[in-house]
Amino acid sequence: MKKKTKLYTLFLAAAIFLSQSMTIFAVTESDVEAVGKETAAGNVFIWFLCAIAFLKISQKIDSFLSSLGINVGHTGGNMMAELMVAARGLTTAKNIGGGSSFRGGSFRMGGSSSSVNQSSFLSGGLAGAVGRQFTQSAMHTMTGHSSNPISRRAFESSVKKGGDFANGVTGAVAKGNISYTGSMTGTQAAQALTSYMGQTGIPDAPSYSDVEIGGGRIMGTETSVEYPNGAAFGMYNTEQYMTPEGHYETVTTADNATWYKQYAVDTVDRTPYMIGEGKIAYHENIVQKLPNMPKRKDRV
Repeated sequence: MKKKTKLYTLFLAAAIFLSQSMTIFAVTESDVEAVGKETAAGNVFIWFLCAIAFLKISQKIDSFLSSLGINVGHTGGNMMAELMVAARGLTTAKNIGGGSSFRGGSFRMGGSSSSVNQSSFLSGGLAGAVGRQFTQSAMHTMTGHSSNPISRRAFESSVKKGGDFANGVTGAVAKGNISYTGSMTGTQAAQALTSYMGQTGIPDAPSYSDVEIGGGRIMGTETSVEYPNGAAFGMYNTEQYMTPEGHYETVTTADNATWYKQYAVDTVDRTPYMIGEGKIAYHENIVQKLPNMPKRKDRV
């Protein structure tokens, strides 16, 4: 009897959710003008919350029916897929609301003070969860820990525009623990660095090669007007590394992080060789080498 009561309760809850959300299945331009853009955006967002809740209820019903020996179809279970559905819902609400953006795991809406309050709520709720999950998926994809074609396409599209999403992912990898986050290398890392340095679309901007990003460091080779033949460089996050020895400059990246930057300098390279009777001489060459890496603050 208890099982039947539970089943009826679940069906009743599902019916209530559907009845409350039916009014926004079809949103017309006249409807938006009648209630206002912010209100319409909120209604769409609430509908997607109801849709996700209905999916969860459907899963509970399927599990209950399965326990009774009744074969049922599976209604989901992939949390990432559900988060992507929610993200699409947030995008729809953004387009209706106008003047809003979804950046860095928070949903920011332009307009009146009521929009700011909605932003504060969303930044710590579903929108924040969606942003963090999708950013983490992109990080794992770009460092080779996993393969998610949706995350990769989103990252590549953002890199071409010098977008906040790509810069956020690059910054998270650059400042992350390399044993956990991994590192970005190859052509993709070089393109990401151009965006991260805020140099996308700038004439005569440097080009980068042999780039490795991760563990509080960014290493590579820069070819520019100042270094036409290419120069090795090292960048060290100021919050993680001590001040380096020798000449350096401090640069600020697109996420407002600061980095010590050093270029390779002329260094005498001495190679020993025997000249007979146990005597040693040296071949000396001038080569370009980076100064010694500064010490990490957590290891001092």
